[in-house]
Amino acid sequence: MTEGDSLPRFPRLRRVLHQRRGFSDSEKTGAALLLGATVLALVWANLPFGNSYDEFWSSTVSLQVSGTGIQLDFRALVNEALMTLFFFVVGLEVKREFAVGELSDRSRAIVPVAAAVAGLAIPAAIFLLFNHTGETGHAWGVVISSDTAFLLGALALVGPRLPGHLRIFLLALAVVDDVGALAVIAFFYTDQVHFLPLVVAALGLAIIWSLKYVRLGQGPAYLVFSVVVWGALYASGVQPTLAGVAIALLIPVYAPRRREVERAAELSRAFRQSPNPAYAQAAVRGLLNSVSVNDRLHTLYSPYTSFIILPVFALANAGVKLSGETLAAAFTSPLTWGVIAGLVVGKFVGITGMTALVKALKLGELAPGLTLGRVAGGAALSGIGFTISLFIIDLAIDDPRQQDEARVGVLAASLIAFVLGWAIFRIVDKVQPPSRMSLVLARPVDPRRDHIRGAADAKLSLVEYGDFECPFCSRATGSIDEVRAHFGDQLQYVWRHLPLTKVHPHAILAARASEAAALQGRFFDLSPLMFSHQDELELDDLLAYAATLGLDLNRFEEDMRSADVVNRVRDDAIDAELMDVHSTPTFFICGKRHFGPYDAATLIRELENSKEMFTVAEAKRLEKAQQELQHRGR
Repeated sequence: MTEGDSLPRFPRLRRVLHQRRGFSDSEKTGAALLLGATVLALVWANLPFGNSYDEFWSSTVSLQVSGTGIQLDFRALVNEALMTLFFFVVGLEVKREFAVGELSDRSRAIVPVAAAVAGLAIPAAIFLLFNHTGETGHAWGVVISSDTAFLLGALALVGPRLPGHLRIFLLALAVVDDVGALAVIAFFYTDQVHFLPLVVAALGLAIIWSLKYVRLGQGPAYLVFSVVVWGALYASGVQPTLAGVAIALLIPVYAPRRREVERAAELSRAFRQSPNPAYAQAAVRGLLNSVSVNDRLHTLYSPYTSFIILPVFALANAGVKLSGETLAAAFTSPLTWGVIAGLVVGKFVGITGMTALVKALKLGELAPGLTLGRVAGGAALSGIGFTISLFIIDLAIDDPRQQDEARVGVLAASLIAFVLGWAIFRIVDKVQPPSRMSLVLARPVDPRRDHIRGAADAKLSLVEYGDFECPFCSRATGSIDEVRAHFGDQLQYVWRHLPLTKVHPHAILAARASEAAALQGRFFDLSPLMFSHQDELELDDLLAYAATLGLDLNRFEEDMRSADVVNRVRDDAIDAELMDVHSTPTFFICGKRHFGPYDAATLIRELENSKEMFTVAEAKRLEKAQQELQHRGR
């Protein structure tokens, strides 16, 4: 079965918008809005009629209560108030990745974490080579962080057609990058600290942490105490945007739990039987409670940060007056060149070099298909340091002239990094065309990880990418049984996951159930049960099948939600995408992709041909070995 979308009326537009698989429309739209706001800011700042740009963003707004209050200009309102929500969303992503996401597995996280640390340190060191004396040395934080929104947008535009594991790698790297940038802001760009407001902020954070035990009124309580924490940090002298991160790290995150899901289903059933406002409110609360607060808030606020706050931030901060005097000063300024070299060279060398080092020392491994060339392209794009770079300019530099020089450096570095990334990806694609990658198995069979029937050391292999809800995969099981009976121990059959979620809503759940069964040694016992009941793959059905097999149900359900199981299913799907596999079942015979019918006779014939090729190759290797022995004997 093929997973595909209905074709639009304008095929050329479709190719432009959808040629990059693996990216959501929201990521592309967010990057486009950010770029549009940047261009608008530059145009506005360079219009011929005076200084309307600076005058507008210097306008003030104040809030006074009984003689006490705060006064901010529009730019500070954006940078210190609205950006708090942006950092809050970043904090939610950080918490989720470390709790249940890509960074929850230490062995999977070591390469992007090490690369991110090098990508923080080396750019700062390069910047200080240009600015080791004078006040500008304090601005080294400008070059440490990549802009995640622009990075993903650029990757969608100029990256490889099938980004696969590269996107996951860069997302994990961006999370660590954000953590480092936030720590730098907290420790190096906070001036005078007042103790009493800091105590109030700490008490507010403690109350926010305790709200996870409150069943009613969580939303208003989170809002009220979040405002208290922000105001206290503002009064204390600490960068108030850090309130967003601190609050986010206290928000609980967990996979959906069966008890809450069942409760939500009961409430929804009650409302369906007797519709009334009380049941409606109870059903809504039940549905919300079945998902972690972290997930709910991230889903709620991400569109606001991507589509409103970040574009407004760019509009408020990217408006550099590109006069001849400004450009001439920037061209000779060590501050500008330090920013350019730090972001472009530092990010590229730091990320690529550390990845190569970790790989060479075998401290970590790159995912299948994630070559060092692709990492280099992503590292080059990581030099697009926009949002946090502009944010730190405002914190680290007081002189407006030097601020403009640093902003010119950020804009120039982002453009150079974009072009450099594009060039690297084009070179890599020429050296290793994507078309070749679709013909061979991206990841070799690994007995320690793969689900194998037959001898693990068999010379013949048949790898299937399948979907437990796909009727064609179910029918193919008979062919596979015949093939295995024909070859016996000469063949190893391997199952890998390709859940087609657009046409099979229960495919991912079934795949995770099979992995949970595998952790109790019953993968190939649960699989036929699911194939024979493809219309009954709800959670309760899967638990019933597990009970039939005598599995530990508590462990089974917990494993289904675990990061290891989630990542394993996702890895198989990403491998399939990398090889441009988008239908099930798809077979690889001895590492080569099989096209055409997959009946037993066809598969046996293809495997026999591979067997003959192995025999000839083995004979040649044996003959060569004998000749070498004879030569040594002489």
